Amino acid sequence: MYKQISSTQNSTIKHILQLQEKSRSRRKEGKFVLEGFRELTLALNGNYTIDTLFFYPEICSRESVETLLRNTTNTPECIEISKEVYQKIAYRTSTEGVLAIMKTKEHSLENISFHNKKPLILVAEAPEKPGNIGALLRTADAANIDAVLIANPKTDMYNPNIVRSSVGCVFTTQIATGSTAEIISFLKKEEIEIYCAALTASENYHAQDFQKASAIVVGTEATGLSDEWLDNSTQNIIIPMQGKIDSMNVSVAAAIILFEAKRQRGFK
Repeated sequence: MYKQISSTQNSTIKHILQLQEKSRSRRKEGKFVLEGFRELTLALNGNYTIDTLFFYPEICSRESVETLLRNTTNTPECIEISKEVYQKIAYRTSTEGVLAIMKTKEHSLENISFHNKKPLILVAEAPEKPGNIGALLRTADAANIDAVLIANPKTDMYNPNIVRSSVGCVFTTQIATGSTAEIISFLKKEEIEIYCAALTASENYHAQDFQKASAIVVGTEATGLSDEWLDNSTQNIIIPMQGKIDSMNVSVAAAIILFEAKRQRGFK
């Protein structure tokens, strides 16, 4: 028999809202909230663990819950919620009637491993907008690159807007965070060439040899990359612009360069 919650004032529901709204709570507890069958399936395939699962039976049947949980290695608590509770805690309007409290993973550089002898990596320095981070993760998934490294992150990777805008790709790619200095040290230790997207001392991106172990490094649209990256760059690269402005959205720029690298590698 499933436990039921019908009141929006229930302490468990208040806990969900706190995890959704406060990065500090997510970091302290090592938990986050995830919505939707696709996202939950991707997370389970990425070896994430469900702590507690909530479902609104008018949209998500018990049979659907049981099908989803066939992919779990543990036996999470399942709670049936009322329409009022579901409307209170659903972050998205199109969620399929199911959400869960999940356990986070530690995104340290020490946990990164490469199966490819010449890995292709995306590095983003100090991205501020969760939507941009989500778009970068979608790009990384689409290009099937080896890892995404976030230097000097402004938020945790389980911010609901990152999870939502990445459509679950936060679970499909190796991700690590660290300071700029730590990531530069990691790349040099792994003998990975550093290609910085920058306006100064730059060569056209398509003139580079990305078949070597390569890291494509992008900064914010407002300030670009820090001098620390530029001082350690193998080569600064630029996408030639034919319009009136000299920059584009960071995820678009990353996609252009990463897919050129994939083209050179025969899309392997």
